[in-house]
Amino acid sequence: MFTQSFMLLTGLVLLYFGSSILVEGAASTAVMFAVRPVIIGLTIVSLATSAPELLVSLVAAYKGSGGISIGNILGSNVINIALVLGVSAVIRPVPISRQVVRIEIPYMIFISVVFWVLCMDSNINRIDGIVLIFFLSVFLIYGFLTAKDKSNGQTPPMDRPLKQLLKNLFFIVLGIIMLSLGANFVVKEAIVIASQMGLSQTFIGISVVALGTSLPELATSAVAAARGESDISVGNVVGSNLFNICLVMGVVGLFNPMSIDPSLHGFEFPFMIFICFVLGIMAFIKKGVNKPGGILFILLFFIYIIVSYIK
Repeated sequence: MFTQSFMLLTGLVLLYFGSSILVEGAASTAVMFAVRPVIIGLTIVSLATSAPELLVSLVAAYKGSGGISIGNILGSNVINIALVLGVSAVIRPVPISRQVVRIEIPYMIFISVVFWVLCMDSNINRIDGIVLIFFLSVFLIYGFLTAKDKSNGQTPPMDRPLKQLLKNLFFIVLGIIMLSLGANFVVKEAIVIASQMGLSQTFIGISVVALGTSLPELATSAVAAARGESDISVGNVVGSNLFNICLVMGVVGLFNPMSIDPSLHGFEFPFMIFICFVLGIMAFIKKGVNKPGGILFILLFFIYIIVSYIK
């Protein structure tokens, strides 16, 4: 018991410091290269914080634990919005830029709907994987083409000191490593505890594992919000949801096709789509997520977990 508690605490410490280092390196790099911070959040940061979902889902699918794999993705995407963005907004209101409201969030909603449609036959196969990877490629190309921050009057990248760039890259890599290790420690101990309590594989994936693998997003977005880097915070959430579906499920579909519990179509899939739409409406009307909105998201998170458990 002492060892489990120690590993859990170690994981939480790694998540905190890893997220802080990652945000610092990512934000500084965005300024140096006159790149929109939200693009850094949508790509580098979200890919890094989605690494635990990728590793956990691949291993779970390979070991035949499909419930944990798909539950992890559905739960993580709900948690990213409901808990991660909710907590970030409670710490400090999170404004959302017009372009994110008009393009990135609608694309996330579109991908979420596509994912549900592909899963309607209750399996993820290689064709589904190819489709998801294709949509990820479209998103990455868009990110590359729109990366330049036209409002930033900074000098060209070539004028930037190499020493500072190397320092930023070191921070980003170190932050990614610390987040991955921290998430791994937390998830391993959480799974052991949940299994001892007799919880189902799918529920463990939806709740315990999803919460554990979303801790990097939670830590990173909370730190970014506290520092006023709202673009990184929002970009991290939206980008992570896209990577979770397109990259994680795309790779799982390509290399380890698996079946999906049909009961997930009754609540978990619709709720994931629902909370994406709530974010879209809130962003469109309020131009961001304020503290009341953050509290609403946190309440929705608890409703999601309770209904998933009792249904």
